[in-house]
Amino acid sequence: MQEQEIENIRKTANIVDIISSYVDLTPKGKNYFGVCPFHEDHSPSMSVSEDKQIYKCFSCGAAGNVFTFVKDYENVSFLEAVSIVAQKCGLTFNVVKKTTNKTTNHQKEYEIMELALKFYQNNLNTKEGNKAKEYLKTRKLDESVIKDFDLGLALDKDYALNKLLLSKNYKLEDLLELGLVNRNNEYLNDVFNKRIIFPIHDLEGHPVGFTGRIYDDSNQAKYINSKESPIFKKGEILFNYHRSKSEIKKKKEVIIVEGNMDAIRLYSMGVKNVVALMGTSLTKEQVEIIKNLRAKIILMLDNDSAGEIATYNNGNILSENNLTPYVVRLSGEKDPDEYVIKNGIDAIINNIANPISFLEFKLKYLKKDKDLTKTEDLVSYIKEVIKSLESIPDELTRNITLKRISTDYDIPLEMLQEELKKVNILKKPLKTPKILEKNPKTKYDIACMNIIYFMMHDYIYITRFKKELGYFTNKIYRDIANAIIYYYETHNAINIADFLSYAEEENINSSVKEIMTRIKDLELNMDNFEEFIFVAKKEMEKEQIKELKAKIASELDEAKKLELANKLIEIKKGCVGNE
Repeated sequence: MQEQEIENIRKTANIVDIISSYVDLTPKGKNYFGVCPFHEDHSPSMSVSEDKQIYKCFSCGAAGNVFTFVKDYENVSFLEAVSIVAQKCGLTFNVVKKTTNKTTNHQKEYEIMELALKFYQNNLNTKEGNKAKEYLKTRKLDESVIKDFDLGLALDKDYALNKLLLSKNYKLEDLLELGLVNRNNEYLNDVFNKRIIFPIHDLEGHPVGFTGRIYDDSNQAKYINSKESPIFKKGEILFNYHRSKSEIKKKKEVIIVEGNMDAIRLYSMGVKNVVALMGTSLTKEQVEIIKNLRAKIILMLDNDSAGEIATYNNGNILSENNLTPYVVRLSGEKDPDEYVIKNGIDAIINNIANPISFLEFKLKYLKKDKDLTKTEDLVSYIKEVIKSLESIPDELTRNITLKRISTDYDIPLEMLQEELKKVNILKKPLKTPKILEKNPKTKYDIACMNIIYFMMHDYIYITRFKKELGYFTNKIYRDIANAIIYYYETHNAINIADFLSYAEEENINSSVKEIMTRIKDLELNMDNFEEFIFVAKKEMEKEQIKELKAKIASELDEAKKLELANKLIEIKKGCVGNE
């Protein structure tokens, strides 16, 4: 039984050992503390309890058991997290990956793209592929790169792929929609013809598109790309992500380059934590992908004017999303691909090891096309710098930047600070993670959350809850309480770490996490529990009285009104405050 297997893995795994493999932990009292990896944390705010086998961050609200931590840190499914924990403990857990709705809904499209890729790969290994392979050798792309990146070849035949796919009973409309075939009036032809094929994979590793490059002296466009389709959205993909993800997690650093060839070159030379943009500007979906990696971000875009502009724009996009990018600007060659070929991999690794902050880059960039000996240009530059400090949450960084400008341009520091106040920077609160709260919690909410917290720890509180209260009027709390009761009745035991795994499956994990995070250092004893039961009862009775009074006020039938009034008297007599 899978549930029992998961429970056994959880009991074998020590949460302190597992989390320590990701984050440094320091013992403090009976718990361990570390910097929370789920938000910008500069002082340890994550507590890990070896006794309870749970963790919680008192700053951002992250909380859970060992599986929850790995799931959120690795950005994987719950069952994949169980598999990772099992592996770290020397155990086996054969996880069957759930098919996503996306994959299920587009199974046919994925099959077509897989078959097209195999067709291109086979072409490259035929006699007709020799010339293309010779070209790849001139670009220093050997057999291992061809294999790692699934490179292929579109033959000089207008109808080859189309003919193959139609023979497999796929519909022409699907081939047209996927961008594999063109229709010109009644004439059909393959989109990719006499080109080396570089496949584009989605985040899960499915081929979803292709880039085709000429390899002779043809006057055609050097590159052509697949059009967007139901399974290929450029803005939702980072090239090489599925290969580089594990290395990025390991190094805690992601290098973002501009072109696919830059990523291929670096990856094939051992710098495997690299992804490439699928355009010049990051989309909100790509930013979210990068944010979930929780890694140091290094922008290393092309060494030309367009690459400099792209660095500035993308750096701003990342900063606006509370991410802190760094920048590498290579000198001499057009892009990282050419730089490695001319200078060697060690030279680029040295550049990557010594990036500048995006703020440093920005200060230089804002000087472009300005003559700072002229008052008008100097004023414009200083205003742009001050405006750019709005996205910098660290007050020390802002003040040091202002002091440097003051020294460099002989401007009184007080004047700059006053200008900063005008744009409301110093008064603006730091951008900190939002903590779970949309509406203030009532006395009833707090009592319910505490009761649930007790129930997750010991069956005696479950038994008492059923006898003294029995239910919650709030649906969220009621669902959690019912889940706890069901878990206890089916397992004949309750353990908070194991219950969290069950909560994950029942889709109540976020609410349970909120309860765990809110409650700090609460002593588990019956006196405290009874006090929360008393408050919950009292607040529920108040709500009942309020509802009855409203009904009495709106009731026109005198007999029913009297009946309601008597009921109100009975409730008031039985109120816990009157006992």
